[in-house]
Amino acid sequence: MAHNVVSLKGVQKSYPLGELEVKALNGVDLTISEGEFTVIMGPSGSGKSTLLNLLGCIDLPTAGSVEVCGFTTDNRTEKELSELRRDNIGFIFQAFNLIPVLSVYENIEYALILKKTPEAERQAMVDGIIEQVGLTAHKHHRPNQLSGGQRQRVAIARALVTNPKIVLADEPTANLDSKTGKSILELMQKMNQSHKTTFIFATHDPDVLGFAKRQIHIHDGKIDSDSANKKKKATPTKRKRA
Repeated sequence: MAHNVVSLKGVQKSYPLGELEVKALNGVDLTISEGEFTVIMGPSGSGKSTLLNLLGCIDLPTAGSVEVCGFTTDNRTEKELSELRRDNIGFIFQAFNLIPVLSVYENIEYALILKKTPEAERQAMVDGIIEQVGLTAHKHHRPNQLSGGQRQRVAIARALVTNPKIVLADEPTANLDSKTGKSILELMQKMNQSHKTTFIFATHDPDVLGFAKRQIHIHDGKIDSDSANKKKKATPTKRKRA
């Protein structure tokens, strides 16, 4: 039985806006199990990105508790949070966030250098993930020599090469045309199935819904109670008559 990799209880997040206080999240309770392919849906300003930042240990809640991969984020130093991110979480951003002066290989390898992975092991891991995302012929190219879809594949490879428990993707198809976006989603779905990595998306792209095993809807900082625990049922396969 899969265990929870994310658990949020009574989470609130507020930001000062002049003399006012804006609540980005307002009492969120949520659990996500290992291996899920989950999409967090909601309009702009609904709290999607704020929620993703808390799950990624980039930010801390104003109130409530956040537990990621068995670790609560309360009262932890920035160094401890950094190590928690490094060892457990991969990130995929809509703007790719690749280092322009590094090649495809070097951009992916950098995540392993931060973990102080030995060179021989790094090479095998980087070459393996580059092959899986279909970029072997482009491994020595720099980001400006790649298409948007190829750059997103590099970002996926970089997120997965460290074998994280969770991959967080913030609007991963926003800068891609629909055909390329679909191919990227298919690739992430395949990686989810083969690596058993938990994928959590924040998006308002309705095309992503068809790929999700679970859909969570958020609006005005609150999660729809029906969607919080609802998972997509598998469609039964029809048997062909002999």
